[in-house]
Amino acid sequence: MQHEDGTWLTIYIAQGMAQASIIVGRLETEEIPTKLKYEAAGRIYSLTVDGLGQVEVLVPAALLEKARRVLMDIYREEEIPWES
Repeated sequence: MQHEDGTWLTIYIAQGMAQASIIVGRLETEEIPTKLKYEAAGRIYSLTVDGLGQVEVLVPAALLEKARRVLMDIYREEEIPWES
């Protein structure tokens, strides 16, 4: 998906794919597209040493401020509409 000038910026650096998936899910719930950038070796061997397991979560530059606001929101458990 191309946005305005096509520039994507890092919004978050996760320590592994699991953490990155949580961030991606939160952003995409708010209709903010994402891309992931990571070293193949870190993913293959599940390493988190010297940056190998780091995963950069990128968003379109035009949506960077919106993405920051989304990630700064903190939810209290009583605010979450749990299904019975």
